[in-house]
Amino acid sequence: MTKTLTFAVLHFSVAFTVTYLLTGSVIVGGAVALVEPAINTVVFYFHDKVWKRIEAKKQHELNAIPA
Repeated sequence: MTKTLTFAVLHFSVAFTVTYLLTGSVIVGGAVALVEPAINTVVFYFHDKVWKRIEAKKQHELNAIPA
């Protein structure tokens, strides 16, 4: 969970900076920086869980193959 939270902070900073530079608005930059990384962080968490299942399945299939 620590990895996910530090990713969220980093993502918030990037989202705010890019949006602020594009719009010049602290309000729009802040809004985008709050919404987009929050959604992306949740998606990243589930994406990581799916990949772990895929890797576990591949490992199980490798172990099931007789030598």
